[in-house]
Amino acid sequence: MGLIDSIKENAKKELKTIVLPEPEDERVLKATQQVLAEKTAKVVLIGNPQTIQADAAKCGANIEGATIIDPKNYANIEAYVNELVELRKSKGLTAAEAKELLTTEPRFFGCMMVRLGDADGLVAGSNSPTADVLRAAIQVIKTAPGIKTVSSAFVMETADGKFGDNGLLLFADCAVLPDPNSEQLADIAASTAATAKSVVGLEPRVAMLSFSTMGSAEHPLVDKVKNAVQILKDRNVDFAFDGEMQADAAIVEAIGKKKAPDSKVAGTANILVFPDLQAGNIGYKLVQRFANADAHGPIVQGLAKPVNDLSRGCSVEDISNLVAITATQCK
Repeated sequence: MGLIDSIKENAKKELKTIVLPEPEDERVLKATQQVLAEKTAKVVLIGNPQTIQADAAKCGANIEGATIIDPKNYANIEAYVNELVELRKSKGLTAAEAKELLTTEPRFFGCMMVRLGDADGLVAGSNSPTADVLRAAIQVIKTAPGIKTVSSAFVMETADGKFGDNGLLLFADCAVLPDPNSEQLADIAASTAATAKSVVGLEPRVAMLSFSTMGSAEHPLVDKVKNAVQILKDRNVDFAFDGEMQADAAIVEAIGKKKAPDSKVAGTANILVFPDLQAGNIGYKLVQRFANADAHGPIVQGLAKPVNDLSRGCSVEDISNLVAITATQCK
């Protein structure tokens, strides 16, 4: 069974409610049909019911079983407005402005559903920039307790099974934070460890990557990673981690034993935390192309409740897969 099949089987065990706030995109409607048919989640679509039903019929999508909510006619809208005003009071948001935002910006309305427990998670981005999705998520849902950093991870599924756990590794951060400081790197490590447990079912072994292994080089960039490792130690986190280390020392057992013989992570890491976005983004794309690996993600992490962002070039399959991934992130 492949990774996505396994994730979908887990999602079926306890159906979560996932908001899809962009039903004007026919791929979302077709993905809704697939999700409902596979029974990996309950689906909420945001918008005018008549328009959504007509669009579904036009593109041949059977969305029977999905819940459709029109924010303009939502009975509990005042509670949503009051909550948003409270959240944004430091910015001077008025009730009228909050209501306008919630009734015209479906990503904000959907995130408020998730915040208040009327849904479990949200998937968007097929018809909007990443910045719009993350803005709504950060402003409404906020970050998880003890975490100040929103980041992302890719689950890399390699065919030969040589590295990580039978070929599965998580790479972070590859899509969100350009130049994380030491505390943010520690947050990324903690969030990715949580993703590994909830989504993939892995016991995390985190390598904090650098061009140095255990003091083999001196540079401010190395110090940033060393400091992140110390922050994780000070937090007394509940997962295995080590660093700083080079990528080969992290994943190749013989090299790990040679360069970091006392490490419990070196040579066997299944999570690679890159020192910045350039390294992470380049790294996952090289592995994806050179190793013909499947890159599942980006999975957004660090939020109090799950919200995930789609590429605007995504397929129907991508959307249904990300719905299942999001469902497994729900607690």
